[in-house]
Amino acid sequence: MPSAGYDQDSNPSPISIKILIAGGFGAGKTTMVSSISEIRPLRTEETLSEPSVLVDDLGGVEQKSTTTVAMDFGRITVRDDLVVYLFGTPGQHRFWFMWDELAMGALGAVVMADTRRLADSFPSVDYFERTAMPFIVAVNCFDGAKRFRPDAVRAALDLNQGVPIVLCDARQRTSCRDVLVTLVEYAIRQLSEPDPACAG
Repeated sequence: MPSAGYDQDSNPSPISIKILIAGGFGAGKTTMVSSISEIRPLRTEETLSEPSVLVDDLGGVEQKSTTTVAMDFGRITVRDDLVVYLFGTPGQHRFWFMWDELAMGALGAVVMADTRRLADSFPSVDYFERTAMPFIVAVNCFDGAKRFRPDAVRAALDLNQGVPIVLCDARQRTSCRDVLVTLVEYAIRQLSEPDPACAG
């Protein structure tokens, strides 16, 4: 029996939110996690080897010298009782087998898109559409890359009108924060709406 004066609600269990950061090879996933994580992010980057260069298409990202081979991990403490965990997925096809494990329990996902290689976003979009996980698209505005309006990106990716598209700079903490806020708000709306398939 609790002692007198003990408040069971004075120390509630912390709430944790898991978010995936997905997208194509070189789209800025690792940069985003690094920019916003309050801890030194866990990275599983390896130097691109000669054999991997033969497998991975470096068109448009020729300066890239490393690649994520497992995941990136970061953490953001919003309040004492609310923590956000970020999991960056590997972008190359040969590592996609890990996505199901990384996606388990996630509130939603950010698909990082690079307009120089927009087709690389399709596998991530397809995955989250197929699994019905709420996701948004964050267009990473690389220096020197041509800018496109969100409606043009939506048309190119054949996205549902309801999926938010935001422009961002993965190097900037505030920009990454705005992306995550957009995702959380969208995911909460999606989860709170009744499923038409269950109606009646």
